[in-house]
Amino acid sequence: MAEYYTLQVAGLTRKLKRCRISDKLEIAAFILFSDVELTVACAKELAEKCADCNYDYIMTAESKGIPLAYELSRQTGKPYVVARKSIKGYMTDCISVSVHSITTAVPQTLYLDGEKAAWFQGKRILLVDDVISTGESIAALEALTREAGGIVAGKATVLAEGDDYGKTETGAGKRILVEFVSANPTGPMHVGNARGGALGDSLAEILNWAGYHAEREFYINDAGNQIEKFATSLEVRYLQLFDPSVPMPEDAYQGVDIIEHAEAFRDLYGDKYVNCDSKQRRDALVGYALPKNIAGLERDLKKYRIVYDNWFRESTLHKNGSVKHVVEELTKRGYTYEQDGAVWFKATEFGADKDFVLVRANGIPTYIVPDIAYHYDKLMTRNFDRAIDILGADHHGYVPRLKAALTAMGADANRLDVVLMQMVMLMRDGEVVKLSKRSGKAITLVTLLDEIPIDAARFFFNTREANSHFEFDLDLAVEQSSQNPVYYVQYAHARICSLLRNMEEEGVSVGEADLSVLNLLEQPQEIALIRHLAALPSRIDAAAASYDPSEMTKYATELATLFHKFYDACTVKHAEPELQQARLLLCQAAKQALRNTLRILKIDCPEKM
Repeated sequence: MAEYYTLQVAGLTRKLKRCRISDKLEIAAFILFSDVELTVACAKELAEKCADCNYDYIMTAESKGIPLAYELSRQTGKPYVVARKSIKGYMTDCISVSVHSITTAVPQTLYLDGEKAAWFQGKRILLVDDVISTGESIAALEALTREAGGIVAGKATVLAEGDDYGKTETGAGKRILVEFVSANPTGPMHVGNARGGALGDSLAEILNWAGYHAEREFYINDAGNQIEKFATSLEVRYLQLFDPSVPMPEDAYQGVDIIEHAEAFRDLYGDKYVNCDSKQRRDALVGYALPKNIAGLERDLKKYRIVYDNWFRESTLHKNGSVKHVVEELTKRGYTYEQDGAVWFKATEFGADKDFVLVRANGIPTYIVPDIAYHYDKLMTRNFDRAIDILGADHHGYVPRLKAALTAMGADANRLDVVLMQMVMLMRDGEVVKLSKRSGKAITLVTLLDEIPIDAARFFFNTREANSHFEFDLDLAVEQSSQNPVYYVQYAHARICSLLRNMEEEGVSVGEADLSVLNLLEQPQEIALIRHLAALPSRIDAAAASYDPSEMTKYATELATLFHKFYDACTVKHAEPELQQARLLLCQAAKQALRNTLRILKIDCPEKM
């Protein structure tokens, strides 16, 4: 098992250290103490989610919830109260309840100062904690509130342990590297990158849920022909600012972004680089513009809810000699020959359709050589158990050549899996769309997310297998109806939340139910829903095995359908008390499964719609 567990929360990524609690229990330690950035972000998100609770006070339990409660209080202006684990000298007329936490060996008692308890009379209290494990702590805070005469307005927490339902140990901690998007850093990301991003990010999350240790990687092509073309384009646009007659090569990048970089460079350095050596000028321009483009890629992908573990630069492979090593090693093993001044690889000896050039007659390696070095690094240097590439369908012929070279170098090419992704067509009113409705320019990842919700983009791109051509209906993506699959699934979650909230307001708490009442669930709609809920771990394993996130969107849609059928056929509100509790438990389980499935896809789970 991996030493750390990677978690995305409140838009931030954290690696949590695994801690052994007992022979049978190991948890990832989520600690807000000293993490100011995370505390502020979590409090902000909770404040937004709890805005409709109309609470008067905030209460938390000593001690891990205190920083969160304080920050929430600071942001909202609502006072906060701490239930203590012991009676302090200033506390009088305390009320108390017993609590047992998963992280403590013996039961503890929470105390509320009598003066603070008097504040609560007739007031609405928001209960706050960092993590819910067994639910005991939050239940204790609820009991203290009621004893003090207060009203529980809401319960807010950053994490809940029920969020782990569906996880398996199938992968047994094996390390997998998922490389996806890896867009050319010389320009904006296109719609194909949007599909690859949703697919690759969701696949990595699925693999983590299946027990693998999956890392996300972006391969930055910051060397080679595209960078040379980038340098030429920048150079010409910069020189044109001083002499408009300077010609632009036909194959140069024509984008507005190139002009903007040149103008910003001119504003910063003036004509300093006009009369200098061309190499010096090109190096300076690329050194200025490329980091901005890479930072833009990272920013835009983060907006798309994608955070990479690694950003690997192609240039490092040239600098550390890895590219040179590929040619030398293949030559040493007798798998190269010279023809017309170029160095060729005997790829046909390893099952490829034809031999190919490694080094051109001018001594410059072809694009595939650094790719071989990069994948050799994945499998042999960093020793991942498996590497997965998400690539466009145009790489079909490239894959066997790459694997042939890896095999020739002594690597196990079977540890490299490639998911080939088909084209995307954007549709509006039944017609193919190529220009943004807002900007009138070609649709990029950024302009796409300006026109449709992120939830819709991530869900829609994962509704079909990667090897299927996909027609993305832009009109449907913004439609708020059951015809929109992501809206349909989110509505099911919100519907459950509304039901549970209404029952809570009527004094019916699912948390007090005896699990034995589940034996009362015998209607066909109940049984079908239970069976589907039980299938979540196996569906996650299936998605991990097939590298197919569409398994998750299908599961979520099927779950929403089964819940609606159950809810329409089986009354909850007017059922006999024990049967009502059983059905409420079933509703809660459906809510959790929906939430977990959408979490894997990084799609919001609204409680109201």
